[in-house]
Parts: sequence; C-alpha cells; structure tokens
Amino acid sequence: MKEITKDMKIGEILDANREIAPFFLNMGMHCLGCPSARNETVAQACMVHGVNADELIADINDFLAKNA
Repeated sequence: MKEITKDMKIGEILDANREIAPFFLNMGMHCLGCPSARNETVAQACMVHGVNADELIADINDFLAKNA
C-alpha cells in the first residue's frame, strides 16, 4: 500500500499493512478486530475518537513512505 486516504475503510488498510495498527490504537481505537470498526472509514473513526483525520493520514502516509 503506497498511500491511504480518509475515505478508505480501516479493515482494508489493516489487511494491506498490519504495521499501521498502532496508529489507530494510539488514538484510542482498541476495537480494531470488530466488524463495525473494520468497516468504518478513517474519517468516521477520527470523528468518533476526536482525532484530526488529516493529521492522522499525513502521519500514516509518512510512515508508509519511509518504510516502502
């Protein structure tokens, strides 16, 4: 996975790269395995957890670029 967007589903992202899980865990999303969490978009999860989606996306994409 080269880059993610806030419209992508969390399950899709984690299936492509499990190393991204800590980004979601650090924002308080500890239910990554449950079906509802896996079907949320990054934007939806950020809204629920009070996290800036653009900042999270930038951090994850920076991580992906450095580990490509």
